[in-house]
Amino acid sequence: MTARTLLLTALAMLAFAGNSLLCRLALRDTAIDAASFTGMRILAGALTLWLLLRMRQGRAAGNWYGAVALFVYAAGFSFAYLQLDAGVGALLLFGAVQLGMLLYGLWHGERLGRWASLGLLLALAGLAALLLPGADAPAPGAAALMLLAGLAWAAYSLLGRGGADPLATTAGNFIRAIPLALLLSLFLLARSQPDPLGLVYALLSGALTSGLGYAIWYSALRGLGALQAATVQLSVPILAALAGTLLLGEALSLRLGLAALAVLGGIALVLGTERRPAALVSRRA
Repeated sequence: MTARTLLLTALAMLAFAGNSLLCRLALRDTAIDAASFTGMRILAGALTLWLLLRMRQGRAAGNWYGAVALFVYAAGFSFAYLQLDAGVGALLLFGAVQLGMLLYGLWHGERLGRWASLGLLLALAGLAALLLPGADAPAPGAAALMLLAGLAWAAYSLLGRGGADPLATTAGNFIRAIPLALLLSLFLLARSQPDPLGLVYALLSGALTSGLGYAIWYSALRGLGALQAATVQLSVPILAALAGTLLLGEALSLRLGLAALAVLGGIALVLGTERRPAALVSRRA
């Protein structure tokens, strides 16, 4: 794996963690509703990416499959966090991402070596140790929405692996998702609660941690296998928890520190090994 791929992957994970923090702040501390947050997030992301494309005289690409996956993820993510606490929500979201991408990779013949398998187990154990003990049972409807959001994000990530121009692809997906977000906002117009600070959080989420972050992620995906891409995203709940400690005043515990070491160490093992493609696996079988 190249240094460029590692850098892009790290930046993308920081952006994903930033999305969790901004959504948590908006829905917890302001009066903005989930539909308005989703709509403004997608609109700001689309505008930012379109402006970047105009600066380099490029054209938007993407497709409706990617746009629908993006919208389902963004909407499910926002509505689920109305009832889920941050830890349970992150576990459900990235657990679903992990499952979806692992199944895809295994179905297409990818395999992990001994050390990478150990790294995956270590990362999963660290995440479970942080999030599972003491967590209240989530509301069934909210849990289903977050699981759906995770599967949609897995699909969006997999769809982006073959894109020739990550920025153009991400821009096209965001632009196509705008009418879907507008329909959702109109459908729930009676429940809409505009809030200036909430709108600021939504705009930051859309322009920076979503629009630019997803374009970076699409670039990173060129150098990652499906199993690697699934595993590295396990770092996001840890990063979000650590950022919450620094920015939101949440307590930093020994359990959190040990879990962070386990997850990030496990990810390092997975990313530090070579992928075994289907053809190689077949020859060795």
